[in-house]
Amino acid sequence: MTGKAGETKAPDTGPTGDIRVLVVDDQVLIRAGVAALLRAAPGMEVVAEASGGQEAIALAAKHRPDVILMDIRMPDLSGITATERILRDAPPPPPRVLVLTTFDLDEYVYAALRAGAAGFLLKDAGPQRLLAAVTAVAGGDTLFAPSVTRRLVEAFTQRAGVGAAAPPGAALEALTGRELEVLRATARGLSNAEIAAELVISEATVKTHLNRAMAKLGLCSRAQAVVVAYESGLVTPGMGR
Repeated sequence: MTGKAGETKAPDTGPTGDIRVLVVDDQVLIRAGVAALLRAAPGMEVVAEASGGQEAIALAAKHRPDVILMDIRMPDLSGITATERILRDAPPPPPRVLVLTTFDLDEYVYAALRAGAAGFLLKDAGPQRLLAAVTAVAGGDTLFAPSVTRRLVEAFTQRAGVGAAAPPGAALEALTGRELEVLRATARGLSNAEIAAELVISEATVKTHLNRAMAKLGLCSRAQAVVVAYESGLVTPGMGR
């Protein structure tokens, strides 16, 4: 796993306070359409457009956007690899990567979440959905209900037989007992409020434990934490909520 760890917080926006976005797609009509929509929306600034993964890496380093709308399948370098490299090399706070995809239950989406993407969005989503998604991930919020991420990750870990009979990985040994509990509950698809109620702690304490666990594991998104929990054997497919 790669990526910069750090606590969830509001993005370091530009002097105008706008959310700074990098749009990446090899299809010029889609890229231009998304960029035009964002430019017309209040509170959004398109800092650059990239037609491929290599260009996205260079532009992300140059402009340090808050959010990157990343196509997955591109001819020169996949969005998955580009996401991994961008998050690995970005100074804190790293950008939030929102993957654009045609199919939601897609192995490429799973791989993108594994690489550290904050979430995914279907390319046929409406304008309001797109703007809401960018705003949500820029503010550090989860894009979907936690159960949606859990179902996606479980589907692909179960298909690959990952973690089904494995003991928790060595990397998890750095976590405290409470951090393990919060990470396990997160991977089971519970919201912060549900975790707080189950463990009889405050939501703020849940966030603190999850942020500390992610920092220790070098993770940069809640979705990536769910992937690690399954792949390490901390949670197994079919365990349920």
